[in-house]
Amino acid sequence: MAQVQYFGTGRRKNSTARVILTPGTGKITVNGKDITEYIPFEHLHVVMKQPLAATDTVDSYDVRVNVNGGGFSGQAGAARHGIARALLQVDPAFRGPLKAAGLLTRDPRMKERKKPGLKKARKAPQFSKR
Repeated sequence: MAQVQYFGTGRRKNSTARVILTPGTGKITVNGKDITEYIPFEHLHVVMKQPLAATDTVDSYDVRVNVNGGGFSGQAGAARHGIARALLQVDPAFRGPLKAAGLLTRDPRMKERKKPGLKKARKAPQFSKR
């Protein structure tokens, strides 16, 4: 018997996450490691679980995340977006609570490019009168 799988793709900053939801006990695996082993910050674990909490499915699905690019924060945000999109495939009725929590919107904020003559995007070299 083939097990049911639900897929979702999430993005944030420079990170892309491919998410697979399977009915299970609520175990979250990121790039083959447990979530606590891969992401060392507790607040990012909470961020990743937001879509599951919003739909009361925390202990209903096992989550497998394949994520690359960016840092921990971007990867957690991308995983959150992917989990929310996968939950939409599980049950279209989840759209209301997910949308109300703002979990279906791709966060468009990106790093601003560095400009010539400046040290960073906006930071200018120290002004010297003489």
